[in-house]
Amino acid sequence: MEKIDDIVSVLKRENKKYVVPIVTIVSMTKGPFAVLVSCLLSLRTKDKVTGDASSRLFGLADNPEKMLDLSIKSIEKAIYPVGFYKTKAKRIKEICKVLLDDYGGVVPDEIDELLKLNGVGRKTANLVVTLGYGKLGICVDTHVHRISNRLGLVKTKTPEQTEFALRKTLPQKYWLIYNDLLVTYGQNLCVPISPWCSKCKIFKYCKRVGVEKCR
Repeated sequence: MEKIDDIVSVLKRENKKYVVPIVTIVSMTKGPFAVLVSCLLSLRTKDKVTGDASSRLFGLADNPEKMLDLSIKSIEKAIYPVGFYKTKAKRIKEICKVLLDDYGGVVPDEIDELLKLNGVGRKTANLVVTLGYGKLGICVDTHVHRISNRLGLVKTKTPEQTEFALRKTLPQKYWLIYNDLLVTYGQNLCVPISPWCSKCKIFKYCKRVGVEKCR
């Protein structure tokens, strides 16, 4: 991880030209519940669609109690066309009931507790903890997993393996910002297929693991 300081410094500068992930934008003005729900909506959905759906839904209900009062159909209509919107509408209702019954309507701030909620995986749990509560965690989605391996910072096969590898090696001062930096870069430049290596400012630090074609 001797090169991580330089990589982070460059990414902070370069990412200023791009739009930050939608869940991060939500966290800037809303609390942990909004982060949790917007995370659930974002799965397999583009950021623009997630942002619009989140705005419509939170306009109807912005806490578990109000959300539980909404019908499944109302939630579906508000979040359409996010991926698997019917399944997500039911899941949001289920989670809100659990939050009210078991947690006093408050979203848990511990990863292990969040993982007990139906449909919440480690990525979402870490995002809620870091963005919603400002507590240490490392969120790893496909972008973070891909780029961390591409750079040669880790050598893992799954996002979960990447998270635990980074927990051992990534300096804690970068834990809260690592996801945003790599997701933003992964959405705009270090894309899955044929990344823009010719434009990449961290090219000299990259081992380009798995890169077969680039632009």
